[in-house]
Amino acid sequence: MTAQQDQPASTGAGRSARRPALLGTAAGAALTVLAVLAANSGGGTGDPAVAAGTGAGGATVTRTVEVTLAAMRVRPARIEVTEGTALRLKVTNTDAARHDLKVEDGPATPLLTRGQSRTLDLGTVTRDREAWCTLPGHRAAGMTLDIVVRDTEGGSAHRAAGDAHGDPTDDAHGGHSAPAGNGTGPDLGADFSRGWRERTADLAPAPGGRLHKVELRAAHTTAEVAPGVKQQMWTFGGTAPGPTLRGKVGDVFEITLVNDDEGMGHGIDFHAGSLAPDRPMRTLEPGERLVYRFRAERAGAWLYHCSTAPMLQHIGNGMYGAVVIDPPDLKKVDHEYLLVSSALYLGTPGSTAQVAKMREGTPDAWAFNGAAAQYAKRPLTVKAGERARFWVIDAGPSDPVAFHIVGTVFDTVYKEGAYLLTPGRPGGAQVLDLAPAQGGFVETTFPEAGHYSFVDHDMRHAEAGAHGTVEVSR
Repeated sequence: MTAQQDQPASTGAGRSARRPALLGTAAGAALTVLAVLAANSGGGTGDPAVAAGTGAGGATVTRTVEVTLAAMRVRPARIEVTEGTALRLKVTNTDAARHDLKVEDGPATPLLTRGQSRTLDLGTVTRDREAWCTLPGHRAAGMTLDIVVRDTEGGSAHRAAGDAHGDPTDDAHGGHSAPAGNGTGPDLGADFSRGWRERTADLAPAPGGRLHKVELRAAHTTAEVAPGVKQQMWTFGGTAPGPTLRGKVGDVFEITLVNDDEGMGHGIDFHAGSLAPDRPMRTLEPGERLVYRFRAERAGAWLYHCSTAPMLQHIGNGMYGAVVIDPPDLKKVDHEYLLVSSALYLGTPGSTAQVAKMREGTPDAWAFNGAAAQYAKRPLTVKAGERARFWVIDAGPSDPVAFHIVGTVFDTVYKEGAYLLTPGRPGGAQVLDLAPAQGGFVETTFPEAGHYSFVDHDMRHAEAGAHGTVEVSR
């Protein structure tokens, strides 16, 4: 069993991509930060690689499997072989950070920099084995590979029924295939499905007029909430978060809520309004509708959500959205973005397993605007010297958020209806901290071209999807 050296990939590959291995952009310190954020991003992608064993006449067949190291994951995360296959792994590191791969009781690569490859010759495989990156913490973060031996009838020859290395698909994702592998949560280094589009984070200006009429329909929707992971969501307007509402102090909002959900009741609660909840926040049975009318008397970044019990489940499954009421003195900036933070609980909505995760506060991922790592794949874009305002609302349902942009200092902080910091003062801020249901905004000017990561600075959240990139051009 030996490690054989291949020609490293062209050094241009390391320079070419002005994109980090995980997030699709690259530049100096941002790369390092973003590579770390992948730590808890989940298992491998797609189906397991399968290597056949014997050829004609029972001769041993050698199979070579391409293996990549990136974003705290080994891909594929599972290789199935028939007993007696001579297996070789061509291991390539496509990440900005160094990685290696060690096979249980077998060969190992040296530490590989970006673009470097080595081939590991495992010889004839007769039993299940594991491989992993040996750098501290990487194996625990899910950077592992399972090599599973199947008998000639397609079952595993060397593992007990019900072993953790069983069927890589998982019914826990609402009937959709879950990423295979040993890590927990979605594989954030994978690609979103073909045709997927990110939810725009651009916040449109408040529309003209003082009366805003909106119809919201409550219904179930299937959405891609992480790369390759589709989940049934309960939604307002077919999206989670629901449509964003914006206005000015004194504006009146007239919301017609229609319950199109055939199986359950829903209601709605707008935090931006002040009124007795008895009738406007009542639960509508399937097919019913109501008109919810409120005047926005106070500025701020407000949450709206389903008012039907159990609210933990209704909010946790996607029934929330944002209302932005501009402060009277709000100044014009070059860009305005809205980021709604939330936890993602995969599984059949309302199932015992999913509700247990909600009650225990153990989400599968965290997200901005409903999809984990979407702005890592599709960065926000500004130019150097431009000023940007980031509105942030914490939809929870249970966790606080600490919004931070790597490489910047906030000179303006507005939280829960009040300015805590303005540009004329000498101090600066690094985080906008929000409890569930709170909201506000921060402002900054990007000093030079580069890639600026934004994160929930609770690193459990950041590493599990609550991160993205602002790509700043000259």
